[in-house]
Amino acid sequence: MRLALVALAVAAAYLVFEFGRIQAGYNVLEAAAERRDLNQEIDAREDDIARLEEQIVMLETEAEIEHAAYKDVEASLGDLEVKIQEQRDAIAFYRGIVSPSDGNSGLRVQDLKLSRADRERAFNIRLVLVQAMKHDRKVSGSVALTIEGSENGAPKSYSYAELLPDDADKAWAFSFRYFQDFDREVILPDGFTPESVTVAVNSRTRSIASIEQSFRWDLNLG
Repeated sequence: MRLALVALAVAAAYLVFEFGRIQAGYNVLEAAAERRDLNQEIDAREDDIARLEEQIVMLETEAEIEHAAYKDVEASLGDLEVKIQEQRDAIAFYRGIVSPSDGNSGLRVQDLKLSRADRERAFNIRLVLVQAMKHDRKVSGSVALTIEGSENGAPKSYSYAELLPDDADKAWAFSFRYFQDFDREVILPDGFTPESVTVAVNSRTRSIASIEQSFRWDLNLG
């Protein structure tokens, strides 16, 4: 009778646990399928790299044989090397989600790129957030971005909301299981010189910690 009661209690606890995960949006089969798709994407990218490297070897051999066509072959080699680098960057991105090199799980800023926009004093910000290793639930929250620098010789900082037009949506929410990317535009005030960007990723999902990271203002960043 005691063993039966213990078994019943364990079963009940497990059912409560599973119910909680379902309520949080977790589906075992769905998560396993998504993780399998990511690993298949990595395998496909590695196959593409092997194929492109074989083409490079063939072109290099042709270049040695046909000196007259060297310029065309050289251009093709350059294109192939660019494609290989793109594939390697993609593999690094997916591996950063499935199995990051530092072994740390949780939220992280995978990429931040800054570039000039069409309008004067306007800049594009591309931000990529990922949830590394553990994908048993979606993570939701908001991004708070601050740009620090100097204005008229004195230290000055502006929040993301202060750098938008009055009618723009100042909310910056996120919700994802694996990754999510954003493209945002800010307009810097006259006289303000940016020096760094601080990204605070505030998680509203229990057991997933918030993070904060600072980056040097660099239009080649990323």
